[in-house]
Amino acid sequence: MQPSIPRPTRIALTIVGLTLVTLAGLLLPALWYELFERQDLGRVLLGLLCVTVVFALYSRLLWLNLMRRTVPAHRLGLATITAVCWLLPALMGAEFGWGNALVVPAGLIAVVLPLREAIAVTAAVTVLTPAYGLMLGLPALNIPYQAFGIPVAAFSGYVTVWFFHVVQELREARAELARSAVGEERLRFARDLHDVLGHSLQAVALRAEVAERFVDRDQERVRKELVEIQRMARESVQDVREVVRGYRATSLRTELEGMSAVLRAAGIKCEPPEISPDLPPHVHEPLGWAAREAATNVLRHSGATWCLITVWTDGVQVWLEIANDGAGRRSVSSGSAGPAGSGLAGLAERIAAANGEFTAGPVGDGTFRLAAAVPVVPAAAPAPVVREPVVREPVREPVVGPVVGNEGAE
Repeated sequence: MQPSIPRPTRIALTIVGLTLVTLAGLLLPALWYELFERQDLGRVLLGLLCVTVVFALYSRLLWLNLMRRTVPAHRLGLATITAVCWLLPALMGAEFGWGNALVVPAGLIAVVLPLREAIAVTAAVTVLTPAYGLMLGLPALNIPYQAFGIPVAAFSGYVTVWFFHVVQELREARAELARSAVGEERLRFARDLHDVLGHSLQAVALRAEVAERFVDRDQERVRKELVEIQRMARESVQDVREVVRGYRATSLRTELEGMSAVLRAAGIKCEPPEISPDLPPHVHEPLGWAAREAATNVLRHSGATWCLITVWTDGVQVWLEIANDGAGRRSVSSGSAGPAGSGLAGLAERIAAANGEFTAGPVGDGTFRLAAAVPVVPAAAPAPVVREPVVREPVREPVVGPVVGNEGAE
């Protein structure tokens, strides 16, 4: 089961909480001894005050650096934590666990300081802390523990913050990739429309200007120009239809190869499946739309790390199944597409229009599955549906030239 990626603030809170648990394991046993063994109220209050200061400053500095709010004043906070942790064993005694406080500041060195400076400071602290511990009378076994624990704690703090920032940047890059893909597709469609309609509309405008010049002098010339304008307008409508048809019509192989390429660019493991060249032509468009919608959902609405695409046929239907480990919270199935939103709902309607089957939703193990099937043999549409539009030849008074048909009315 692949866990979903929570929001950055939740990850940061989890990191801070686990860090405080680690600090509690280092400092609270000594405080427990002071409270229940020595039972010296003054020492208990002093220890409690120092531990509270360390916990508060440590969690605050870690949270701010996770949120990229690093400022020079954080060095003062690190110095304060270091001073308190070094004073604790001197004031409370090195025995009974207070010597563990000497390791506590190491986890923040590489978080607060720049990397090169943090390496130098860590090396210096690794040498000075055991010497200070010997001076305080710590047991000899504590010396190798500190010499090993300080660089490990510094490296652990650095890697934790680094991984958090990497995950955040990958999330932002994925969102930006989805936005740029949508923007590029809009620009492509706009360019196609401009190339197709720009010349035609300019020619129509010129013909209309010519007709306007001859409106009072040569009615026959005006009639010819208007007929030509009608012809050009019908051709322009047909060109727009071709552009839209080319934009919508798709090859399933092309769509799946493009989908896998985009997902791999977003850091999601995905490979295009093997597709039989004998697929019926009518299945490409509805299944291609399913691939487009699935790619959009994976990029925009999931934290997926892998996506598996499968295409097969059982002799009756051609199936497309797309699964990923970024399970969503809403699902849609054939006949109940409404609650899932416009994307999946529209896709369910397209598949239903092709007499196919469509299901989408989490399958219970953290995986989101989208499956669409289209019949191998397209069902023949009933005759009334094909011949129903009586508006095939609308009643219209022709201004000039032949009566404009249905295609010119769009």
